[in-house]
Amino acid sequence: MTDSSRSPEPPEGLSDRVVADLEGLSPKQLRKALVFARELLQSHEATEFPVEPEPGDDILRVTEHEGYTEVVKQHFCEEGCDDCPHGPYLYHVTDETLPDGTHETHWSFIGRVNTDAEGDD
Repeated sequence: MTDSSRSPEPPEGLSDRVVADLEGLSPKQLRKALVFARELLQSHEATEFPVEPEPGDDILRVTEHEGYTEVVKQHFCEEGCDDCPHGPYLYHVTDETLPDGTHETHWSFIGRVNTDAEGDD
């Protein structure tokens, strides 16, 4: 279950109108919006989004920077794990060119982060 009191910060440069529209969507509608946004990127021949969640991952925040993408995510294990979710953790994600000219996404683990706006008493 998600905690609606912890709303993620929208990425810099995203219009207030788009933010408001997205915040008003249900989880099902948000998933559909993600699919549509990825299709739009592909139709514009943009490079593939370098941050694709692994099964069990929940991406909480993505911030683009010059030379890397900052990602905050947490991980949910299969049922039976009393410590879930794990994280949230901060990663710097880069697109690296290999010697053969192909590209590979590289995730650098930075560490655990606190995503709560206020600390617990």
